[in-house]
Amino acid sequence: MPKKKRSRKVWIWVGLVVVILAVVGILIARGRREKPPEVTTETIEEKTLVSKVSANGALDAQRKVDLSANVMGQIVNLAVREGDRVAKGDFLLQIDQTQLEATAAGAAASLNALFHDRDATRASAVDAQRTLERAQRSFDDELIPISELDRARTALDAAEAQVQAIEQRIAQARATLAGARDTLSKTKIVAPIAGTVTRLPVEEGEVAVIGTMNNPGTVLMTISDMSVVEAVMEVDETDIPQVRLGQVAEVTIDAYNQHVFDGIVTEVGSSPIETLTSEAVNFEVKIQLREPPDTVRPGFSCSADIITDTKESVLAAPIQSLVVREKPSESGGKVTDEEGVYVYETDEGNPASGTARFSAVETGITGETEIEIATGLEKDDEVITGPFRVLRELEDGDSVSRAKEPEKES
Repeated sequence: MPKKKRSRKVWIWVGLVVVILAVVGILIARGRREKPPEVTTETIEEKTLVSKVSANGALDAQRKVDLSANVMGQIVNLAVREGDRVAKGDFLLQIDQTQLEATAAGAAASLNALFHDRDATRASAVDAQRTLERAQRSFDDELIPISELDRARTALDAAEAQVQAIEQRIAQARATLAGARDTLSKTKIVAPIAGTVTRLPVEEGEVAVIGTMNNPGTVLMTISDMSVVEAVMEVDETDIPQVRLGQVAEVTIDAYNQHVFDGIVTEVGSSPIETLTSEAVNFEVKIQLREPPDTVRPGFSCSADIITDTKESVLAAPIQSLVVREKPSESGGKVTDEEGVYVYETDEGNPASGTARFSAVETGITGETEIEIATGLEKDDEVITGPFRVLRELEDGDSVSRAKEPEKES
């Protein structure tokens, strides 16, 4: 056989193989496309939905006092330890008062000296008054000239002015003494409220420093009234509109084996929490615990579920069944989105296959795994819940098949 004819036969066979492979590939692809995707479904029922806002935070006393030093000095007597319970007015610590005692004693001595000066000036004023009276009688008898009478009047005026000056100096000295005694009294620190010493950063022998404009003073201790305990939570800005005063909350404290305590919202922050590192915007929400444990401590980590709404006997659909698609525009205007679900309609004669029909819905409150359906569905409707990749690509009217439920182990 000529070489040219043999080569032509080879190319013909190669072409036939390529055509056959292409036809087989098309048939396989068409068979795959024609096989409807498997989906999972769930029946719409009436349920009770509870909407919650979750947040994390820490426990703290509703009422607490940070005691700082009002005078500078060495701590010479520390009468409490961290964890001690104190009553209002109990002695806590003593700051060295030697110098301040001397200052107060000096102020008292100066005041006493002024009292003596006042007695002397008063006596001088009385003598000047008598001298004026004698000069007046002598002038009336024409025994002395008027200049002598004027001199006596001037001496009396000067004596009375000295008495007034001494009185003012006495008032000033009294104020100085009161200030010195007040400063001296601040060396003794007593409990302003009843509670527990929850923080004690100082030791006996340390020097307490008073605060200035730019530098805070020494915090001697913190006393917390743990009879009323609050959970101070950080709530995301998207959840704050749902949180209101008086709402019930369930608080879980890590230190008590995840035990749940009942609480009530007592404060909702109006301005965001200032942070230097996080870009998230959070607001402070305080939840008062109704029955806190006796051994609770400030700073314990906790989490809370704030119940923002509860509805009974409402139609509920799984959250994952909701989809958002572009709403068809009849007039060719602007495309908008609509929220809805795909309802599974069973084919007659074959319960394992069906059709996905899109139904626009209006939703209400959201529970943990389900969402309220206000309009768009009826009880006992069957909605498609997944898989997600199928829901994402599903179109209204597409054929689907119900996935077989896994057999339960006997």
